[in-house]
Amino acid sequence: MKVLNLRCAHEHVFEGWFASDEDFLSQAERGLVTCPLCADKTILRLPSAPRLNVSRQREAPPVEPTPNAGAPAHQAQQAKWLRAVRNMMASTEDVGERFPEEARRIHYGEIEGRPIRGRASPADAEALREEGIEVMSVAVPEPLKGPLQ
Repeated sequence: MKVLNLRCAHEHVFEGWFASDEDFLSQAERGLVTCPLCADKTILRLPSAPRLNVSRQREAPPVEPTPNAGAPAHQAQQAKWLRAVRNMMASTEDVGERFPEEARRIHYGEIEGRPIRGRASPADAEALREEGIEVMSVAVPEPLKGPLQ
């Protein structure tokens, strides 16, 4: 298994796991490798250092890895944002295009309140705000809209 450091055209950095270099190249050529943040298919492989097992390392006490240790600040921010979006997706019901009407029904007490998400035009979102219904726009990366692997 090869773990590759990758970057999309929008400078989002992420890891990809592949069976081999050829597997990565094959998937990239077929447009199957996409950025988990923006779904960009223009992916660049970054240089990475191989992990070597040498006797000194085996004798050293194990070090507990720290999430994002040594990662640039923007990578840590991307990871936090991605976790927040995944948490929002897991804890809300997707009502799709019915979002404005469902939000109103909840707000006016016609149905029991619950956390929802969905799609609304900018005009619909503004109308909801004018009615005192709090709404927030969140850009959800395309890969997160489908099943996660």
